[in-house]
Amino acid sequence: EKKTYRFLIIDGNALLHRAWHAIPLLTTEKGEVVNATYGFTMILMKVLKDLKPTHIALTFDRRAPTFRHEAYKEYKAKRVKQPDELYQQIDRIREIANAFGIPIFEKDGFEADDIIATLCKDVQKDDPNTEKIILTGDMDALQLVNETTRVYAFRKGLTDFTVYDQKAVSEKYDGLTPEQLTDYKALRGDLSDNIPGVRG
Repeated sequence: EKKTYRFLIIDGNALLHRAWHAIPLLTTEKGEVVNATYGFTMILMKVLKDLKPTHIALTFDRRAPTFRHEAYKEYKAKRVKQPDELYQQIDRIREIANAFGIPIFEKDGFEADDIIATLCKDVQKDDPNTEKIILTGDMDALQLVNETTRVYAFRKGLTDFTVYDQKAVSEKYDGLTPEQLTDYKALRGDLSDNIPGVRG
């Protein structure tokens, strides 16, 4: 009998930012800000209960510049830096992941997006039947959608998701397939990453 696996891949930075903006400032008795930590944990517990993954991974960006910064110095140059209280909660979130037994994947020179894509492709190669679910708020992940890969993207608040399979991606982008999104984004550019598109 063939086992079916469900691999949940969490975009840690996307969840962190979502929780930070969705939950009012919360502090412990010692004054430690924990609103993003609380929101992250709330989302984590909900998706574990709802999706019941057999495998799970958490990804994070590193502070080190990526290969994109080396290729294009203006990459993300206009991105507004969030308060230190947000980034200080990452260590607490790491502790929570460790308590749940969730491995963390990250690497200098690469973004969480790159790690997510690598995990998806490696698992696809090892077992094409494994179901992969990417939990993120980043629409760039839609280019990874295929027969066995779906994206759970935030729609509203912390618990309302839109699920993207191949059909949903095509409907969102007027008939384009997930494989065509790379070219589409390259032509269109990306304001949030400060990447200019092709004029006209």
